[in-house]
Amino acid sequence: MDDVDRTLLAALQHDATQSYAALAGQVGLSTGAVHERVRKLREQGVVRRTTVDVEPAAVGRGVLAFVLVEANAWMGDHPTRDALAALPEVMEAHVIAGPASLLVKIRVGTPEQLQASLRRLFQVEGVTGTQTVVVLESFFERPLDPYPQTP
Repeated sequence: MDDVDRTLLAALQHDATQSYAALAGQVGLSTGAVHERVRKLREQGVVRRTTVDVEPAAVGRGVLAFVLVEANAWMGDHPTRDALAALPEVMEAHVIAGPASLLVKIRVGTPEQLQASLRRLFQVEGVTGTQTVVVLESFFERPLDPYPQTP
């Protein structure tokens, strides 16, 4: 991956609806060359998906919570992943090291729906407890910087 690819990634994260011609203008390549580079970035798994960033409150999902999930067994296998993926309110799920086994990001519309989600989490095999942090306000969510950081 070179600086042109990194510039393309940054531009696509800013606005994934840009035309290849617009992207080409930003990196100084032909439209065809940019199309080929983006295709290769997709094939290599660098670009995982193209999506739209929806305001959660506008679609009734304004309550955001992060849940530490405690367990009595290893939770980093397919059955746990599949069980969490089956819960539509679970936006992210991560196997972690630390005081819990998993970190789960949940988006729902009301505190009552959050409570119901926590009940569903307890139905996942191995779950023994949760610690929930409810977000009051989000300052920002940053896209990944495609340029490596120097320490």
